[in-house]
Amino acid sequence: MQVNANSSTTSPAASGGLRQRLEAFINNGRVQGIILALIAINAVILGLETSPAVMAEYGTLLVGVDRVILAVFVVEILIRLYVYRLAFFRDPWSIFDFIVVGIALVPATGQLSVLRALRVLRVLRVMTIVPSMRKVVGALLGAIPGLSSIALVLLLIYYVFAVIATNLFAASFPDWFGDLGRSFYTLFQVMTLESWSMGISRPVMEVYPYAWLFFIPFILIATFSMLNLFIAVIVNAMQTVSDAEHEETRDVVGQTGEHLERELHVEVQALREEIRALHKLIQSGKGRDQA
Repeated sequence: MQVNANSSTTSPAASGGLRQRLEAFINNGRVQGIILALIAINAVILGLETSPAVMAEYGTLLVGVDRVILAVFVVEILIRLYVYRLAFFRDPWSIFDFIVVGIALVPATGQLSVLRALRVLRVLRVMTIVPSMRKVVGALLGAIPGLSSIALVLLLIYYVFAVIATNLFAASFPDWFGDLGRSFYTLFQVMTLESWSMGISRPVMEVYPYAWLFFIPFILIATFSMLNLFIAVIVNAMQTVSDAEHEETRDVVGQTGEHLERELHVEVQALREEIRALHKLIQSGKGRDQA
């Protein structure tokens, strides 16, 4: 009975100590470097598996290494789940890792055979480990509200020009402007500037000489204006994230400086008290000598 009581008393502390050791282990720089190296090796293996010749000669070895790496990833996720418990699911990056690794564990047979191609998503785990990549992704996610507004404006512009193009050019160029969907796709090609002049604009202008009055304004609005707005919003989001990090760094430095200043003030006060005590001791010694 005494042994059971002692074990029940010490087990929570032992469990907490184990969690702390596992947390220190999983966040160790060398361990993170090993995980990053395994992700890179796994990416190479997934690329080699697309080659029938390579798979015919080294298929068994590649599949074996892939399973070993997957087992390491599963163990890492399990350790993190044990260490962080429910807090694990409050971190978006941890949820992303959990889903990516979980997809690889689903049997890729039958209707789920498409999941075999999704194994390559494991390569994206690099973003959860490399801080600079996480910063870029965070900035892109932060830019979504601004990008969505620009996308809606661009969609309206597309719709207006697609309706105009269908009404003007559908009769002579049904493959490009036969209906609203084809006009959308053709205008998207024009916006990317891929063969827009010799491939689309000039052939249309041979039938409709004033078609340049349609294409040039569309390119100026859609390509040179709207796309640059996309870039501006993303750059602004990146700058905002960078400024937030700098501000956080300044706050940390400021707090550290204030802490050091308080410690120095306490030490100076203690030194003054010691000097006063020593001065009193000397004065009392002189008094006794005179007596």
